[in-house]
Amino acid sequence: MAKRKVLILQHADWERAGRVGENLEDVGLETETLTVASIKKPQLPEPGELAGLVLMGGPMRADDYERFPGLKAETKLAKAAVEAELPVLGICLGHQILARALGGELVVGKKEQRELSQVKWVESDDAVSSWVQKETSVLQWHADCVTLPPGAKLLAKSAQSKVEAFRKGSALGLQFHVEVTAPIFEQWLDEPQVVDGLKKGQIAQLFEDFQSADPLMQPLADSIFSAFAARCSTYSAQPIES
Repeated sequence: MAKRKVLILQHADWERAGRVGENLEDVGLETETLTVASIKKPQLPEPGELAGLVLMGGPMRADDYERFPGLKAETKLAKAAVEAELPVLGICLGHQILARALGGELVVGKKEQRELSQVKWVESDDAVSSWVQKETSVLQWHADCVTLPPGAKLLAKSAQSKVEAFRKGSALGLQFHVEVTAPIFEQWLDEPQVVDGLKKGQIAQLFEDFQSADPLMQPLADSIFSAFAARCSTYSAQPIES
C-alpha cells in the first residue's frame, strides 16, 4: 500500500531542505521534492495524498505569477492543506506564500537583509516553548516581509520585521533560515545570484558569523523541525484519500 509522503516544494537549487529533511528522515518519513514555480499549471498532489507540505525559500517574490506562474498553484495547495489540517511549514519565500494563502499581505522590501540577526520569541508554541521571551540568532536572507494572517498567532518578531514567525492551525511560517547547515550555507555563498553586490570580505564575514551562531541555531532548528516531523508522522499513517 502506498504511503503518504511529505512534499517539499523547492524554488532554487541551493535552497535545500537541510535540517528539515534530516528531522523528517529521523522519524522514517519519505519525502518528494518538486520544483514547479516556472510551470504554468503544475500537477500537484491533493492534501489527502500527503503527510505534510514544506515550502522552501527562493529568490523570487511570492506574488510574481507572471514570471513564476507555478507559485499560484503552490499558494492554492498551501491554503487547501491548512484547511485539511495537514502540517505545513513555510520558510522565507515559503513563509510569504503561506501567509498570503492565509490572508496576509506581502510587504515589498526596499533592501535585502543578508545577515545573522536577532529575533524575539513572543508567544508559546509546541515547537518553541522554551524560547519564549528570549532572543535567538538566525540567518536572514530576504527583502520582502508579510503581515500577520487574520487569526494567526505571532510567535516571533524583530526590529526589521513585525512577523518573523507565526502559527495558524496546522501551519507554521518562518521568515528566517534555521534549516541551513554550514555545508549548505557554503554553497549559498558560492552562488553568484545569492552574493550579488557583496564583496569578498563581506562574504567571508558572513560565513564566520554563521559558524559562530550555528551552535545556538541548531537546537532551535531541531526543536522546530522535530515537532513538525512528529506532526507529519501522525498523518503518514493515515490511508491516502482518493
